[in-house]
Amino acid sequence: MLLFYYLSFGQNNHKLQGYIVDENNEALAGAIITLSPSLKSGITNSSGYYSIPSLQKGEYIVKVSFIGFDPIIDTINIISNTSYNAQLKVKTHSINEIVVTDNYAQERKKSEALNMEVVDASYLKQHLGGSLMNSLEKLAGVTTIAIGSGDSKPVIRGLGFNRVVVVENHLKHDAQQWGADHGLEIDQYAIDHIEVIKGPASLQYGSDAIGGVIDMGNKQLPLPKTFGGTIDLSGKTNNNLLANSINVFARGKVLYADVRGTYIDFADYKVPASHIDIYSYKATLHNNQMRNTAGYEKNLKATLGFVKDQFHSKLFISSVRSKKGFFANAHGLEPKNVDTQLHDKSNRDISYPYQSVSHVKVNSHNQFTWVNTKLEFDLGFQRNFRQEWSKYTSHGYMPPVAPAELDFDPNLERQFEKYVYAANVKLSHNINDKLNIKLGTNNQFQDNRIDGRGFIIPAYKQYQLGGFIIGKYQLDNTRQLLAGFRFDNGHIKSDAYYDWFSSPVNGPDGISQQYLQRAGELDRNFSNISWSVGYVHSTEKLTMKANIGKSFRIPIAKELAAHGVNYHRFSYEIGKSTLSPEISYQLDLGIAYQNHKLSIEVTPFVNYFSNYIYLNPTSEFDRLYGNGNQIFTYTESEVFRFGAELNASYQLSPNIDLGVIGEYVYSEQLTGTKKGFTLPFSPPASAIIQLKYHKDKIGSVLKPYASVESKLTAAQNRVVPPEEPTKASQVINMTFGGEFKLKQQSINLAFQVTNLFNTKYFNHTSFYRLINVPEPGRNFILHVTIPFTGRLN
Repeated sequence: MLLFYYLSFGQNNHKLQGYIVDENNEALAGAIITLSPSLKSGITNSSGYYSIPSLQKGEYIVKVSFIGFDPIIDTINIISNTSYNAQLKVKTHSINEIVVTDNYAQERKKSEALNMEVVDASYLKQHLGGSLMNSLEKLAGVTTIAIGSGDSKPVIRGLGFNRVVVVENHLKHDAQQWGADHGLEIDQYAIDHIEVIKGPASLQYGSDAIGGVIDMGNKQLPLPKTFGGTIDLSGKTNNNLLANSINVFARGKVLYADVRGTYIDFADYKVPASHIDIYSYKATLHNNQMRNTAGYEKNLKATLGFVKDQFHSKLFISSVRSKKGFFANAHGLEPKNVDTQLHDKSNRDISYPYQSVSHVKVNSHNQFTWVNTKLEFDLGFQRNFRQEWSKYTSHGYMPPVAPAELDFDPNLERQFEKYVYAANVKLSHNINDKLNIKLGTNNQFQDNRIDGRGFIIPAYKQYQLGGFIIGKYQLDNTRQLLAGFRFDNGHIKSDAYYDWFSSPVNGPDGISQQYLQRAGELDRNFSNISWSVGYVHSTEKLTMKANIGKSFRIPIAKELAAHGVNYHRFSYEIGKSTLSPEISYQLDLGIAYQNHKLSIEVTPFVNYFSNYIYLNPTSEFDRLYGNGNQIFTYTESEVFRFGAELNASYQLSPNIDLGVIGEYVYSEQLTGTKKGFTLPFSPPASAIIQLKYHKDKIGSVLKPYASVESKLTAAQNRVVPPEEPTKASQVINMTFGGEFKLKQQSINLAFQVTNLFNTKYFNHTSFYRLINVPEPGRNFILHVTIPFTGRLN
């Protein structure tokens, strides 16, 4: 940071200030003042005043511009603090129609040394999946852990769970992401912008971002004195999904509000198979339906905002509630003992076993903006309430009949209630026209409580505090250096847990009944540093990147203190209280070239973990809490990883594009009992080849498009038992869409066909892969968006 400062330091710093008015001497708010050859600029406030500090002595060309007015170009000589005022005149001539092109995604990617992807609302609607994360699967380097048809978890370059941070509207989303069957409680219709950072992003986002970040939110700001909204309607044939989402917004001059309500209802989803081989048991399926995977979701979200001059404040309030069934044959300890007659009676009912989840989030984002400085601070609260229900069944030494004096419902299998409080501050300052310094802090407190008859993780409290500083130095118009440093400290304290029922224990005095302790008290502190150094060289057609850094991750409560049956995987999982923080070193490279016909980007990476934490299968079996489930223990291992993504597009004609997206990840354990093995659930190599037709207009249809794509997935034979190898597969998908006019009303249609030929194939990273459940069959998806707008008097 000191090196950057001295490189940019100038002995003479002066200020240019003044007022910009119109022909009636009325202040013009939002007029832009630019200086050259300096890169500095300023913007007027509501009084027409502007100020541009930190200028060196010399001659400058000043340009004053405002939409609808003739610009003024002048020459000034600055030898001390200088005042410059200007009066603009209204343009008297008309202008031809212009087309505004949005290059935000390209410019955003050029500004960061880490590789990233940027998508908008149009992309999300064209690729609407079963969940928000499913919609991102066509991005290079992004896969998901699918949980049926309604939920999924993000995986970036083979890393998922607590190694990927999900941010919604400036606040880190925190729920029970340690569970493979726990999806994200986010309304997919309420998101219009997503940035995916591939690689360690711990500097700004904290220790859990060791694998990457998915930063999403609402970027659109309503125009003054307008109202409007959208009506979104969706339907899917595979699970008979029906969804509607209604959004309404309005803005006066400085105040605005935005409200959205969403309801989704779906039935059991279908697979191209008549039965499922669950280890040694063949479970038949009724009409190819995965019994008891129906569910519904009810979401409500409100945004209140205040915007004026240099201050912008937003208050986000959201509630996501869902009830979804678990596949009846893959939950519990006896997949054979399933009442098929009950479950197959209706494909929309939700019987035992099922989960109900409620996630409430309140966060405030506030931003002050001056000429060279931006200050942001966030306050957030979240409550995640998750219950898993199944009919009481005696396992191990549990009583055959639930005792009447239990202080919980005997059918309540597990309950998790988490409270999260967060406060973040970030300051960005342009020291001069070459150097930008960004610094900030992240603070979070978690209080997670448990209940129910089953145990897997204890109740715990966790506090994390981190601070960072990042510098960005512009060497010239095409090259920039980036460097940063971060320190984190975390404290986790978990409670002891004893069984609510007694078990026979053979001791010196014979057999006695005891309440076995599953977890002891735990009190651990973790601290470490992260750093990163990057370089970006970007011209009009070519961009080259390099970034090297260190990041770390604090072990979670499940890794430290788990001791129970995972009913979804038929396993017994045990934590290790002495685990060290996960340390990762990674080199990221990137090269991208683009001209009027060809666009190609290659992003390789090399990654080394000194102690990667994972769930290791052992040769032992549990006899106390079930029917001999295999024991898995959390352990550490040195791990070496490398891989790359390819994203290429070629314009065959003005209206036809050929695109290729590919990704590959290699992982190998260098130490431990699984030395030489890959990591569990490593994604295989894959590629998507797409042919797309698009045009500005066909008849009355605006921006029509049609595409056909082939998704090719290689076989995954490098596995960690009890995983099974997964065969290669090919799936064909199609999309159509465009904007239609019904009199003066616009209607946007997006139509998809996924798995066109109803191919039976397996996803190696799917939650249900262990029990040989294939991916969903053919699915016709229709999404309709009806926007409306108006002016307020």
